[in-house]
Amino acid sequence: MKLSLFILLFTGLAAFQDEPLKVVDYNELEPYLHKNNDTCYVINFWATWCGPCVKEIPYYEQITRNYANKKVKVILVSLDFAKTYKEVLIPFIEKRNLKSEILLLNDPNSNEWIDKIDKDWTGSIPATLVYTKTSRSFYEKSFTYNELDSLISHKLSKE
Repeated sequence: MKLSLFILLFTGLAAFQDEPLKVVDYNELEPYLHKNNDTCYVINFWATWCGPCVKEIPYYEQITRNYANKKVKVILVSLDFAKTYKEVLIPFIEKRNLKSEILLLNDPNSNEWIDKIDKDWTGSIPATLVYTKTSRSFYEKSFTYNELDSLISHKLSKE
């Protein structure tokens, strides 16, 4: 009996570790928003049900690939519904073979955390925070690859 319970728990834990994302609340997300090192962070807020978000996801993936040897970190923060992430979000990630770090923000208190991310954010997505230890910019808009690349190159040149 103890062995079967151990196997069940271990199998469940292993399955969770194999998922391509981490589920977080705002308190767990917050450290990602305020790192003070020599990396440029590109944090995109998106969802699978948002057409403009889905359209620009390949651009963030291209940034991840093209800046792999530079101090640039792309983090995709999904605002998908947590109760359906296994049926919707994980298949989306797997089908598109996403390589950027992905977090699922599961925190219903959006009225509290939206202002903490940026005081002018209305809550619309896509939205992107780009920051370094010396500058911070927030954009409530869609990007093209060239716009993202230019923005990141500009940020890196100031460091």
